[in-house]
Amino acid sequence: MVKTTALIMMGGGARAAYQAGVLQGLARIAARHGLDRGRIPFDIICGTSAGAVNGAGMAINAANFRAAAHSLAALWSGIHAEDVYRTGVVDVGASGARWLSALAFGWVTRRAPRALFDNAPLGSLLSELFDSERVQASLDAGDLQALAVTALSYSTGRHVTFYQSHRRIHPWRRSQRLAVEAKIGVDHLLASSSIPFLFPALPLELDGHHEWFGDGTMRQMSPLSPAIHLGASRILAIGAASRQRPGWFDTVPAGGYPSLAQVGGQALASIFLDGLSADLERLQHINNLLSRMPEIANDREGWRPVQVMTISPSEPIEAIAATHVKQLPRTVRALLTPLGGTEARGAAFASYLLFEPEFTQALITLGEQDALAQQHELAAFLYDIIPPDHGNEMDSTSARPATLGHEPPARAMA
Repeated sequence: MVKTTALIMMGGGARAAYQAGVLQGLARIAARHGLDRGRIPFDIICGTSAGAVNGAGMAINAANFRAAAHSLAALWSGIHAEDVYRTGVVDVGASGARWLSALAFGWVTRRAPRALFDNAPLGSLLSELFDSERVQASLDAGDLQALAVTALSYSTGRHVTFYQSHRRIHPWRRSQRLAVEAKIGVDHLLASSSIPFLFPALPLELDGHHEWFGDGTMRQMSPLSPAIHLGASRILAIGAASRQRPGWFDTVPAGGYPSLAQVGGQALASIFLDGLSADLERLQHINNLLSRMPEIANDREGWRPVQVMTISPSEPIEAIAATHVKQLPRTVRALLTPLGGTEARGAAFASYLLFEPEFTQALITLGEQDALAQQHELAAFLYDIIPPDHGNEMDSTSARPATLGHEPPARAMA
């Protein structure tokens, strides 16, 4: 049976540099088997928030895995905050003034600021780097089967997956979730990566009218769903959430009442970091059901096993961010300091805005190391290459693929 492999990349602002490192590591693993100059090992790419930007970068270079991974790593290695959002004194000062005015006199003006930062520079950068025609070329050449980008409609509360495929796929619809076939463009990437409160929403066309969309990680209860709907039989999910290590915050000096940045960091964590693990747990329960009732596991009824492997940072990104907060532009630090964003306990909040080379390069290095640490498992998962002396190793590793299942498309699919 032909396996259809999907790549899922979640959001996390500047944290998504980690994903570029993992992909760089995967390319090195492929090179060791002479496979890095061929097409990417993914038939389907699903991205959300900054993961959507990374996914688009892979999609336009789908014919050459080595080139795709190198280009993405080069982009993240040299990125600066000013490439993503305006950091000038006038821009940041005006933004801060608008927020203060809204808090103090909003009841008079009835006008609220749209976001803390203006991410117009990111739009310009994506317009230079991303070409939607190259995505279609990848699809036409058979180097890619589908690209999907997810965003949240602020207008209706619906979670929308915009997808572009090489073949006709019937759009799916679930409670507050739906899919729309579309030609993926820069606006889709910007909308999906518009972190709430930090970056402004964008209007996207839906059902003949426009709705305002923001970061797709919000309310994303089933991040694996688009890949499964698009036909994946195995999924590699790269997150930007550190593996849970209770106690890290205990090493940071207590600061009394939590700062706004500390509260904001936890709020963003609940938005960006919790959906994937919850979806994996739910699908594992479905897998257990399938293993006990194999007679229902067949494509005719819409049930099939799906393998999932996840890679996440082996070190707490908050700790890495805490050592690099000073690299933020002075204007941004000045804005975050009253909120506690430049303190150790506020580093989690600052990490989403830390688009600076020192930080992103550290995450790229970490991602590459994490991938290479699991090179045998990844080679087996993506290429079915199993070294004879590592068979027992794979059985015991915590990173081994988990066989999961999904529900029938005509009923309650994931």
